[in-house]
Amino acid sequence: MPWRKTKPMEERLKLIADRLAGYGVTELSVIYGVSRKTVYKGITRYDRLGQDGLKELCRSPVNHPNQTDEKIIGRLVEAKLKHMSWGPKKLLYFLNVRQPQIKWPSVCTAERWLKKQGLVKARRLRKKIPAYSEPFLACNAPNKVWSADYKGQFKTGDGRWCYPLTITDNMSRYLLTCKGLYSPCYKDTRPWFEWAFREFGLPEAMRTDNGTPFAGRGVTGLSRLSVWWIKLGIRPERIESGKPQQNGRHERMHRTLKQDTAKPDMDRQQLRFDEFRHEYNDDRPHEALGQKTPASIYEPSPRRFPEKLREPEYDHGVEIRTVRHGGEIGFKRNYYFISELLAGEKVGLVEAADGKYEIRFGFHPIGILDVRLGKVAPKLKKV
Repeated sequence: MPWRKTKPMEERLKLIADRLAGYGVTELSVIYGVSRKTVYKGITRYDRLGQDGLKELCRSPVNHPNQTDEKIIGRLVEAKLKHMSWGPKKLLYFLNVRQPQIKWPSVCTAERWLKKQGLVKARRLRKKIPAYSEPFLACNAPNKVWSADYKGQFKTGDGRWCYPLTITDNMSRYLLTCKGLYSPCYKDTRPWFEWAFREFGLPEAMRTDNGTPFAGRGVTGLSRLSVWWIKLGIRPERIESGKPQQNGRHERMHRTLKQDTAKPDMDRQQLRFDEFRHEYNDDRPHEALGQKTPASIYEPSPRRFPEKLREPEYDHGVEIRTVRHGGEIGFKRNYYFISELLAGEKVGLVEAADGKYEIRFGFHPIGILDVRLGKVAPKLKKV
């Protein structure tokens, strides 16, 4: 026989009914398993309010000593409406300077009230790029490592967006390319890398951030541009997200570029870039180079740009698989997705341990295949 279900309100009504039938307070406390104080409280509330007195009452306090004053909330909202791009921290600093006599709320409280008023936009979460797993090469010789990046876009005097593509040699600080483009897409970017490779030869590694078009958001972190670099024998190195200091030499050049160039129309903007490049390479001494100029140290790479790309090469004993049209490979009676960017390319699998295989595209590791879990994961960063 199942247990009989009951509710607190039903028990209270039964207790009052038994009280009216003549049961004493002590007897009721024993029958219902509650204290005499609880029985007295129930009887008193029933005598004063009737059946409604037995209902559960709200336990929240009527007043709270730390509750934010409505006038302060109104001033905060008013300041936000005048400065919609400011966050709560900046708004509170602004208000504190102008009205220091008021006790303004904390940043978290201000953010909560602004959210309630619908004045805070939720940030769109970006899909994280898999971390680069290999140690960076040392920048101890010209053409060992090049750095590339897009300096923050800006509008020129004719109202068009300009995306400055910059490529430098890390050891000599030589500015190889500074070209203003209309977009940072692969189609517009690749021709200028090819121009630099034909003009100066090939580096051993290319160091970039995790933005377009240098990195992709798949498990391998590859993009069309980095796949092309690997086929040329160039090692793509990606700095960690949120750590521009890992490419500090290039970022320092960007600061100088911003200070020394203006914003005319696009044609004149490119002339400014060309003038800056000449001055930066040939005239401006660099303290890190012993007050020498980059042009006095840099020399072209002996590795020349090939007219025909070579297929990736693998050592003897490496299991080779061709990536299918959908981006997957067949291995041990199963299919594993790697990347559609590698469709038609050959990848190598090197056994590591415990059913795990390192997947390589040529010399470059792109992931770990775990047969037991049946999935491909990014390779962990080496320390």
